[in-house]
Amino acid sequence: MTLASFVAKSAFRNKRRSLLTVASIAFSLLLLCIMLCVWRSFYIDKGAPDSALRIMTRHKVSLANFLPIYYRDKIRSVPGVVHVVPMTWFGGKYKDDKPENYFAQFATDPDEYFDVAADKIMPRDQLAAWKRDRTGCVVDADLAKKHHWKIGDHIILQGTIFRGDLDLTLRGIYTIDPPQSNLYFDAKYLEESVGWFKDTAGFYFTRVDTAEHMPQAARAIDDMFHAAPFPTKSESEQAFKLDFIAMLGSVKAFILSICGAVVFTTLLVCANTMAMSIRERTREVAVLRTLGFTRGSILKLLLSESIAISLIGGLLGVTIATGAVLFMARPGIGLPVSMHMTAATAAAAMVVAAFVGLVSGLIPSYRASNLGIVDALRHIG
Repeated sequence: MTLASFVAKSAFRNKRRSLLTVASIAFSLLLLCIMLCVWRSFYIDKGAPDSALRIMTRHKVSLANFLPIYYRDKIRSVPGVVHVVPMTWFGGKYKDDKPENYFAQFATDPDEYFDVAADKIMPRDQLAAWKRDRTGCVVDADLAKKHHWKIGDHIILQGTIFRGDLDLTLRGIYTIDPPQSNLYFDAKYLEESVGWFKDTAGFYFTRVDTAEHMPQAARAIDDMFHAAPFPTKSESEQAFKLDFIAMLGSVKAFILSICGAVVFTTLLVCANTMAMSIRERTREVAVLRTLGFTRGSILKLLLSESIAISLIGGLLGVTIATGAVLFMARPGIGLPVSMHMTAATAAAAMVVAAFVGLVSGLIPSYRASNLGIVDALRHIG
């Protein structure tokens, strides 16, 4: 009998208990993988290459504060800036408050928006139609598919932040990788519908000529308005997203606390299983000692069983997590659509599984391997 076959037979001697342990570890590692993927999407991934050419300029105090519309021409004069458009979050309600009907809506300038967001692709005739229709809008292809929208359909948004409903006509459907599930409409229509909004904007979306000029342009914009009544904060598109996420609370602490709880719970489950398994086999350990097995070899055998169970559970959890992340990274779910399982994330999860197996089996395995033969034979498990 080989070492591997011996470990396999011993690890699954009590099949029900071992399978339940594997399932518990798999579920815990599934949750851990999802949290790691969310962390990576929020704080590690740099976004699409085109995003390195874009700057978000908002009010320095809060995203809830608006900026004057004349800031647009001043920003355009900054060296390196090639295009700039005003952007305003509308936050309207489509049909009802159900999560599946939620999507982002922005008021902007149709004449220049696709010059800034050049990674969005839309047929020229549809772009021209949007520019001609003040009540027109454009949407992401995945969002249109989800709601079965087609060109010419009417989309009614019920105002929440802005008091007033918008009756929009779908004039274009764009594509972008990854999908964003956003809707864009003409800011002039919002000005006509909401009188106090005239000559203001939520923030400015700027494109520079090269990625190297982006930091200098951002600093120049903020320096320009440093002493103005409406000071600004300009940052990269990724940093802007992180600021928006920060409004939800301490997301980092939330993710880390879940990851810590998952690892601790998995450790307890695996430790309990190994303690029970080794206690039941104390006499078997004594027999192995009489056959010539050293304390070190018995320790390795018992630890191998614990690590094998954890790795099997980890592999199952990573496999399920890969499919779960693929399913969850879709528009309308509420998680980043750029979220994906990477080899590094899977490897990290497997390292955690191996660590849990090693730590949980170390103490009971050490105690069992160091028992005297006579004491072990007398043990009643």
